Amino acid sequence: MNFFAEAFAFIGDGSNWAGANGIPTRLGEHLWYSVVAVALASIVAVPVGFAIGHTGRGRAIAVAVSGGARALPTFGVITLIAGLVGIGLTAPMISFVVLAIPSVLAGAYAGFEAVDRSTVDAARAVGMTEWQIVARVEVPLGLPLLIGGIRSAVLQVVATATLATIVGSGGLGSYIIIGLRANDYGRMLAGSILVIVLAVALEAVFSVVQRLVVPAGVTAGRPTDTRARVARRAPGTATPLQEEGTQ
Repeated sequence: MNFFAEAFAFIGDGSNWAGANGIPTRLGEHLWYSVVAVALASIVAVPVGFAIGHTGRGRAIAVAVSGGARALPTFGVITLIAGLVGIGLTAPMISFVVLAIPSVLAGAYAGFEAVDRSTVDAARAVGMTEWQIVARVEVPLGLPLLIGGIRSAVLQVVATATLATIVGSGGLGSYIIIGLRANDYGRMLAGSILVIVLAVALEAVFSVVQRLVVPAGVTAGRPTDTRARVARRAPGTATPLQEEGTQ
């Protein structure tokens, strides 16, 4: 329990909010690494995922590659690449991109596969080209699942970006590594809390975005759940059938 008190005291200390090692600087580094890694992963994975989802070709290869990439140990990959390119941001960034690609790729092709084939056939029947079907039908309808894949990738990268400090790239992981070396468990716990808060905040943001990108036509077509209204009916109130029976 004392470790939690020390952690919150560390976070609340004004001296830890200034300078190159301050919480805003480390938080900004951590967020920047995560955003750049997922953006680079999206540039690679989204076009490939769209092509797989639209044509239905290469799905088995994509699943196998994604599964293999997810099985890679991030720490081992960072160490290996750092041995090749040296200490700096390149090694962890490549590792984070490799880590983010499977989730984004899965979200991209799963979004297209979730589109009702009769809708695609109807688009072809009215004379739409394949590009128009992709841009006007499959992308809008598959966007919520794509955002879900990006959301999953962001959370994975945020959790793993703590390893960037191992090769001297900073981030919130620096509090964990420095605290471990100095046996300062309060500092370590503070770093962990800050990473969790960042992950929860990003999860909330992407949850809202995922809801907002659902096309208006899809939400309008959803059936209304009447069970909740029945459940909220006041005790002792007659149902419509009971009212008819009493007349």
